[in-house]
Amino acid sequence: MSHDLITHTFLPFFDNDVLRRSNDAGVVIPKRSTPDHNLDVGKLAISTDSHVVWPLFFSGGDIGRLAVCGTVNDVAMMGADPLYLTAGFILEEGLEFEILERIIKSMQASAQEARIQIVAGDTKVVQNGKADGVYINTSGVGILPNDLIIDGAYAQPGDIVLISGTIGDHGIAVLEARGELGFRSGISSDIAPLNDMVQNILEAGADVHVLRDPTRGGLATSLTEIARQSHVCIEINETSIPVRPAVNAACEMLGFDPLYIANEGKLIAIVSEASAGQALEAMRNSRYGDDATVIGKVIDKPEDRVLMKTALGTTRVIEMLSGEMLPRIC
Repeated sequence: MSHDLITHTFLPFFDNDVLRRSNDAGVVIPKRSTPDHNLDVGKLAISTDSHVVWPLFFSGGDIGRLAVCGTVNDVAMMGADPLYLTAGFILEEGLEFEILERIIKSMQASAQEARIQIVAGDTKVVQNGKADGVYINTSGVGILPNDLIIDGAYAQPGDIVLISGTIGDHGIAVLEARGELGFRSGISSDIAPLNDMVQNILEAGADVHVLRDPTRGGLATSLTEIARQSHVCIEINETSIPVRPAVNAACEMLGFDPLYIANEGKLIAIVSEASAGQALEAMRNSRYGDDATVIGKVIDKPEDRVLMKTALGTTRVIEMLSGEMLPRIC
């Protein structure tokens, strides 16, 4: 539904070459020359995101850490080095200062971990009952080399598909914090900045074609988006996809599919077959990449499809999530 909203409502009015690529961040080359000044800073990756997660605090994270890491990761998925963030706050009348200060401290710590500066911001207050405490919008800017092109449309037959760790942790952690799980899972959200992992992959010399963080809509939706952008088929193996036993148990009890549960600290890397070993080693040697593994490959047919080889030996067609399995998770 979000995909249709963007495609049929926003793009007809905002359409341009940058937005049309449908990546996690827009990549632009800003050039402006005047008689007194020549601006040529290379390529910039720019992204913005609004965060409305409820509750504000949950195991492993909070709305502040989510706001920083989410935008850092969107910029990093283009291969860029994130440098600067802006932060806009919509505060509900009556929000306790102790809660706001706790969120701000979390943002500061997350920005410090990601080595990024918050350089501008805005604050607005709305009536009581209009904002669930606080909403946060963040925008990020990063730079990347002129010769580096990482794009959702660049997956090629023969490429290898990797995931940096277990899937579904964030969505289940948020659900448990709402008291809707019915039991204690012990799962913590995976919220984390992934820019260092991305740089490690690139510095290892891996031939990276696509990077994507599978947030809302999970692994299945992200892979489907990539398959459609690149007009290829992505084939994954169910037994290779890392899922914590507690996440599997929660999904089985509630009728969810972990392939569609949101993540906030994982990345998909699609790389050439020759450099898959380099990429995997770089991911495993990075913080937050201990469980990185190969989950599949790219083939040419059928185009625009994701297929999964199941544990039973059958083939399952993976579609994009058609609704919001868990609302208000990011």
